[in-house]
Amino acid sequence: MMIQTAAFTVALLVALEHFYIMGLEMFFSNSHLAQKTFHLDQKFVQDQRVQTLFKNQGLYNGFLAAGIVWGIFSAQLPVVLFFVVCVVIAAVYGAVTVSITILWKQGLPALLTLILLAAV
Repeated sequence: MMIQTAAFTVALLVALEHFYIMGLEMFFSNSHLAQKTFHLDQKFVQDQRVQTLFKNQGLYNGFLAAGIVWGIFSAQLPVVLFFVVCVVIAAVYGAVTVSITILWKQGLPALLTLILLAAV
């Protein structure tokens, strides 16, 4: 039970990180914080097409976070596991296509969660 609590706690942190990313991408993508976080220049993030892409991407991050939270609060280990695996896959893809830092910032917490979930 203690390991499950630890796993769900770390999973909740992963969900909170993805809610944060969702907010940044959907509502603050043209902010200085978003520019700094995503290493993009102001002109680029002001482009309406980029704004649309950010909003779409943010929505997906929100779905990942919502799925993890749903799994935690319904105490459904397979649901949490599914959404955390999705985060790991997204982090690996992001590391390959965008920046290796995505693997460390998003993938590592999710991988730690998977290790804890495997011990439950």
